[in-house]
Amino acid sequence: MARFGRRFGAIVIDWAMASILAYAFFGDEARFQIPLIFAALQVLAIAVFSGSIGHLVFGLRVVPLQPKWVGFLRPLIRSLLLILVIPAAIWDQDQRGLHDKAAGTVLVRR
Repeated sequence: MARFGRRFGAIVIDWAMASILAYAFFGDEARFQIPLIFAALQVLAIAVFSGSIGHLVFGLRVVPLQPKWVGFLRPLIRSLLLILVIPAAIWDQDQRGLHDKAAGTVLVRR
């Protein structure tokens, strides 16, 4: 299971990438687009690579609880809850955040 330090490092990288893209394309209006770009990057990267760029840098991947392809719906649910912050800040004894529980996923080390 992925621990807090790796998770935090991954989200910092992913949020920074979303911020850079938002300011590059939207300029002063970027602060409103950052969460949307962040979520879009998360959904696409998790569905295709089983992890975002930040996850991959820190040696993490998102896997579904049932052994099959993670798909697009699970990353969408996970990402939408992640940008709300509170579900990601509450986790159980297994270090799974509420966003992972709702999506039926788990973030593990590669």
